[in-house]
Amino acid sequence: MTGATLNDAFFEGLSSSTLSLDRAETLPPACYIDAGFYEFEKEALFNHEWLCVGRESWVKEPGDYFTTQIIGEPIVVCRTRKNELKAMSSVCQHRGMLVAEGRGNTRGFVCPYHHWVYGLNGELINAPAMERTCDFDKKAIRLPSFQVEVWLGFIFINFDLAAAPLAPRLAAIAEALAPYDLAAADEAAPPFTGSWGWNWKVMFENNNDGYHANKLHHGPLHDFVPSELATFPPAEPTDAGFLRFNGTTHPDASFNPTQKAVLPVFPKLTDADRNRATFANVPPTLSLVLTSDLVIFLILRATGPESLDQDVGLLVAPGAAEDPAFSHRLEMIMTSANKIIAQDMHVDEQVQIGLRSRFAVRGRYSWQEGAQGQFNQWAVLRYQDAWRRLNDPPARAARPAAVA
Repeated sequence: MTGATLNDAFFEGLSSSTLSLDRAETLPPACYIDAGFYEFEKEALFNHEWLCVGRESWVKEPGDYFTTQIIGEPIVVCRTRKNELKAMSSVCQHRGMLVAEGRGNTRGFVCPYHHWVYGLNGELINAPAMERTCDFDKKAIRLPSFQVEVWLGFIFINFDLAAAPLAPRLAAIAEALAPYDLAAADEAAPPFTGSWGWNWKVMFENNNDGYHANKLHHGPLHDFVPSELATFPPAEPTDAGFLRFNGTTHPDASFNPTQKAVLPVFPKLTDADRNRATFANVPPTLSLVLTSDLVIFLILRATGPESLDQDVGLLVAPGAAEDPAFSHRLEMIMTSANKIIAQDMHVDEQVQIGLRSRFAVRGRYSWQEGAQGQFNQWAVLRYQDAWRRLNDPPARAARPAAVA
């Protein structure tokens, strides 16, 4: 794709992906492979949408911090001495060195390059040997900060300081997931991070696709979640996420050889919850897979037009790990889940290859791909709004700064 392709006609053409599912077609392949579109997408989505970066449990105590990156932006999240959550750029305002890496507990952030020191709130506390620098005002320098919001125990940030709150646009999902009480759930293990060679949307769409469930994954490890039992609660494009419910052939189904829950069931689940798997999607960064005894969360972090990092974590009912056999039971699930995930990863890799082909087309949807239609409606609204905004000079001039 050349720059000239990103024009009014291209973005008007995206509307065909937002039609009713029986008429809609997939997004153009260029949306998954083109570097120019990815640069546009940063502004259209990532600079103004709420982005999941981790769990609140990762920063329980004052001084706790962790780092991450999304669209190439280094981020540090910490808890201050006043017990407040802060999310900031981890880029030193002197020469660009990162002031924090990994995770841990600290009294402040010391740039290892020249020992500029920042407090947990981002203020510059000390800058050695700057007394001869003209008009140097230490009080005017700080790590750029972002909006922070906690939703169901997940930490979200927004680069846009004027962005509207997240929770009101996720009310329907929060209500559906309330019986899991995710904020109080225990983490079963430290999160695993992997780097993958495909567009973030390829993985996000696979995560919420019901059509392939008992086709790609046909066999005893997945057949109890048949595609024909998928349903898609209504969602508006202005919402921040959407759901897929997938009925199961028996209660408390779980991805292990017994096909039944082997860990404690989340105690507040309703009969409806226990007779389905639930998939919650908060684009562009969070996917949840919820069964009666385990929740898998996936945090997608775009790194380029054809690459991403993904953090994968596991949540269980409070106290589940106290069972002496917990690790063995969890291993039963994850051995099966990893075989399913390997199938998904192979598909993601091959889809990305296919999307680069001159023969890749805009395909059509099955009724079992309702979540894909909802994702398209979410994305295209933002793509088209951003294209108009970026090509309207007065509106562009009035747009608030992404960070401060």
